[in-house]
Amino acid sequence: MKRIFSLTNIALFALATLFAGSVRATEVIVLSGVDATVAWLKAEDWWGEAKRDEQRSVPNVLITGVGTNWKNNSQHTPVATKKELFYRLMLPLVTHANSMVRTRRERLREMKAVIADGGVLDADATLQLVNLSSFLQVPLGGDESESQILAAIDQLLYRLDELPAALVLGQAAYESGYGTSRFAALGNAFFGQWTYGGEGIRPEQQRTELGDHRIASFEWPFDSVRGYYINLSTHRAYEPLRKLRAEMREAGKPLDSMVLADGLISYSERGQEYIDTLKSMITVNRLAAADQAVFRDEPLRFIVGAQDEEDATRLRAEIEVLRGNGGLDQILKRMQLE
Repeated sequence: MKRIFSLTNIALFALATLFAGSVRATEVIVLSGVDATVAWLKAEDWWGEAKRDEQRSVPNVLITGVGTNWKNNSQHTPVATKKELFYRLMLPLVTHANSMVRTRRERLREMKAVIADGGVLDADATLQLVNLSSFLQVPLGGDESESQILAAIDQLLYRLDELPAALVLGQAAYESGYGTSRFAALGNAFFGQWTYGGEGIRPEQQRTELGDHRIASFEWPFDSVRGYYINLSTHRAYEPLRKLRAEMREAGKPLDSMVLADGLISYSERGQEYIDTLKSMITVNRLAAADQAVFRDEPLRFIVGAQDEEDATRLRAEIEVLRGNGGLDQILKRMQLE
């Protein structure tokens, strides 16, 4: 079973501040069904088992939902196609998460340089540091002396770091059944993270001895990825992963999914069996190629799924109305993608 991931009001405030921002969509793509989606991916040169090891340039496009359509359609989709669709649409979410992490790490290094040179952080940097410290559970220290702040920044850099795409893709596929699980369909949940307090999706067979645990649900697929990154950055159960990652950084080595997987021994009650299966998925599906993937130099776009072409036509019309009245901008701000 997955370690607890609790979103308190304080955490939600910190999450909003940590990933606050707005983004304007240059394009919203509406796709109906597996065939239309595959055709679009081929047109984007983002398809094909034979080319997987060659492709490193990722379309800057994020899916906006999973839903029950994918679960139903996947039952009639060849396994190879189902896997390819999942990995191709999931990787941009992971690439975006790593990009956000890099941006925040660069900002922390800038803060560290200012303080080390005897300077004073401006109000914006101070607020960012306070929010990051609160959210990532790193105390700044009682008197907030220079040495304490520098030590806190080092700890923040230790906790907030990238994850190799192969590891994230492997766990997402494992935990969500390639996006077909009930939790993915109902709550865009890819990683089976637990939550308490009456929120989330109740398991169909809930174990009473574990209390009212539920699976955290998310408004957007990217929220699930972000929650997973936050969980691995903060929960004590994943300190082994953080330590392994820091050792690789210190040695100047690239982050290795097969090594970091050993740091997830507490992710499941299955223990080593879980880790062995995860490593097998990464190897068999040749996911390590995704570790070198980067976004193409293009504006961010979004994919919206439709039930059929009639539904797609309706959605396109609704999107244009939202674009005209400012509603689309509000939705994108709520997604907090910057």
